[in-house]
Amino acid sequence: MSAEKPEQNVVTGAFGYTGKYIAAQLLSKGIEVRTLTNHPQTQGSLAEQISADPLDFENPGRLTEALRGATTLYNTYWVRFNHRDVTFQKAVANTNTLIAAAKEAGVRKIAHISITNASLESELPYFKGKGVVEQSVIESGVPYAIIRPALIFGTEDILINNIAWLLRRFPFFIIPGKGDCLVQPVYVDDLAALALDAANSDGNLVLDAVGPEIYTLEELVRLIAQVVESQPKLVRLPPWVALLGSKLLGLLVRDVLLTKDEVDGLLSNLLVTAGPATAAKKLSDWLGQNASQVGSRYASELSRHY
Repeated sequence: MSAEKPEQNVVTGAFGYTGKYIAAQLLSKGIEVRTLTNHPQTQGSLAEQISADPLDFENPGRLTEALRGATTLYNTYWVRFNHRDVTFQKAVANTNTLIAAAKEAGVRKIAHISITNASLESELPYFKGKGVVEQSVIESGVPYAIIRPALIFGTEDILINNIAWLLRRFPFFIIPGKGDCLVQPVYVDDLAALALDAANSDGNLVLDAVGPEIYTLEELVRLIAQVVESQPKLVRLPPWVALLGSKLLGLLVRDVLLTKDEVDGLLSNLLVTAGPATAAKKLSDWLGQNASQVGSRYASELSRHY
């Protein structure tokens, strides 16, 4: 009698940020992992353990075949901002194609990574797009777990890293608005664990992924400054002025440091929730453990994804 075939899961973007941690945790549990990605790797421990297929939204049939036989689809696909022909609108359409392919392939559950306070009614394209996709997942007919992280931190993080990078190099730091808006950071490995637990739970689930610490923006910047041994002058400016400053600096580093959606979402307290913490790792502890590395190099969003 042949041995039972091991469970297989598909993770979009398993060589990226969040997807890498989800894939690693699945592999540690003896689950076979396949990835759908536009950035295949040929080296590294994950590349040696994971088979990769193209995240080819123009070929739904190919997506369906790549998903066939998978028990769970962990979807981390999204875009941070509009860039060239990659837009939020296209990201929604692409995700709908992926969801339809998963249903056609017989995937038993979709674990979808969203964002805190995603909403169909949001005036912010990022948060509204996330809300539209959540609705598509819910209406797909496939059992689902929607995980809503706030600000994610970890070794490959861009935002926290680049705040530290700026604090290491400049004698001042611009804060949009009063600096009293709130953030509730979640550790990327905790997020991955929450995703796995949610995917294996009974029934459908929508879960916030938030850590145990809540900071005002000013407190967050001061914490990072303390860790990297910087004493910057904090300059509070109107949000539009701060955004203009980030765009000018972006020209120098050839990247997008901050977007209007990110500023507006932050100032609207969309990166914090009213519910209890669902993750244990503290940003303050992680920063202390990684003080020598965080912000030592600039992390480029455009170089990573385009």
